[in-house]
Amino acid sequence: KTSNVPGLDIIPAIVDLSAAEIELAEIERREFRLSDALKPAISAYEYVIIDCPPSLGLLTVNALCAADRVLVPLQCEFYALEGLSQLMRTIGSVQAELNQNLTMQGIVLTMYDGRNRLSEQVANDVRTHLGNLVYNTVIPRNVRVSEAPSFGQPVLMYDLNCTGSQAYIALAAELLNQEKEAA
Repeated sequence: KTSNVPGLDIIPAIVDLSAAEIELAEIERREFRLSDALKPAISAYEYVIIDCPPSLGLLTVNALCAADRVLVPLQCEFYALEGLSQLMRTIGSVQAELNQNLTMQGIVLTMYDGRNRLSEQVANDVRTHLGNLVYNTVIPRNVRVSEAPSFGQPVLMYDLNCTGSQAYIALAAELLNQEKEAA
């Protein structure tokens, strides 16, 4: 589906996707259904970004099998650390058994609130344990970022100058710089 952003196509999730996990359980090569579906179109795009729900079910495993890199947004909240360790184990299993080409792109700290000690503690813990995997750019908790979806817009179109938009622009620059250095 073509978006109102030039060069950006979007395939949105649908409500029926929630039943797909149950249906996939019965299908041969169930972990590779998304990968197989993307193959015919993949060459038409420079990047394909698969946004996954915060779960580690068969839909997420499909995304990991279709991907070559994983970029993890991590909320600066207590339970996110537990979820991150489970995700890292799942990524390790997928790498070992299903997709040897899968690599960890990095971790982006999100919903960071500088007024909250917990945000700082989570950020420090993640940086201590995962070092260079954690991007320097931190996405702050920002009202405009929260409001944008209710207006059907990405935050950069909703309010380009808000701190959330500026953080996402900085993250994009950091990602592109990382990509140049790797080339």
